[in-house]
Amino acid sequence: MDRDRLLATAPLLAAALWGGMYVVSKWGFDHVPPITLAFLRVAVGAAVLYPVVRRTRPSRSFSRADRRRVGVLAVWVAATMATQFLGTDLTNASQGSLLTVLTPAFVVVFGVVWLGEPLSRRKNAGMALATVGTLAVLVGQYDLARLADGNLLGVGTLLFSALGWAAVTVLGKPLVRRHSAVEAVTYATVLSVPILAVLVPIELVTRGITVAELPLTASVAGAVGYLGVLSTAVAWYCWYKGMEYAAASTVAVFFFAQPAVGILLGVVLLGETVGPGFLVGGGLLAVGIYLVDTAERPVDGAPTT
Repeated sequence: MDRDRLLATAPLLAAALWGGMYVVSKWGFDHVPPITLAFLRVAVGAAVLYPVVRRTRPSRSFSRADRRRVGVLAVWVAATMATQFLGTDLTNASQGSLLTVLTPAFVVVFGVVWLGEPLSRRKNAGMALATVGTLAVLVGQYDLARLADGNLLGVGTLLFSALGWAAVTVLGKPLVRRHSAVEAVTYATVLSVPILAVLVPIELVTRGITVAELPLTASVAGAVGYLGVLSTAVAWYCWYKGMEYAAASTVAVFFFAQPAVGILLGVVLLGETVGPGFLVGGGLLAVGIYLVDTAERPVDGAPTT
């Protein structure tokens, strides 16, 4: 059971890896257009995941219903990645961070409506504390006066991206339970690659850029590697791994850790400072995550990969 409890918290590692994604992707947009960068991210992630699943699950077969679900999941993955990077490119840090907080709320709603997951008082209290804690962290770090800045299209696309990742989370739950986290995330990622590939030439043409003009520097390769290997292959697997052992609404609370980790990375790597609001908010966030994580027992008999 201790092992199951540990695996149920795997999404916390995913949130930590996503914490540094904003800085890396924002830097990457100065060199590679957002949808093109999203395509490269997913393509690298698929290239890492596919050999793993073929080696560990070489003879697995999916039913027609499950194949259809994987296809729907892939469409949501592609739409979410495109809007996430496009929205990040068009907005500022305060807008992006606050809109990110909406994802767990969407996951909870979809989990109740689509999966019939129950919500206990303890879980509701934990989600509320985590929300308040995250908002306190963000208020103390970002200039809320800048919320009115930026691009309305960017805000709209980030809002859709938050909804989209919630859909990816909840729609993948049945596949994870019937098969495994690595299979669900791999096949959805692989199928999303050609969908994003169709959007790349459209973006390049509208921006007046040719493929030859895209920089192939070591820094760009490193950014794509981080986004593809860590933020996609490793993080997506950890996110779905948690759903083998916990409800989607429980997994959702770990998403709140993403902006907090991003701020901490700014302190460590960029020499930024944090105020008392970060410490208070971080404490509330930690308590909220603990309450939600302990509100339900890990699922017995979960598949192992």
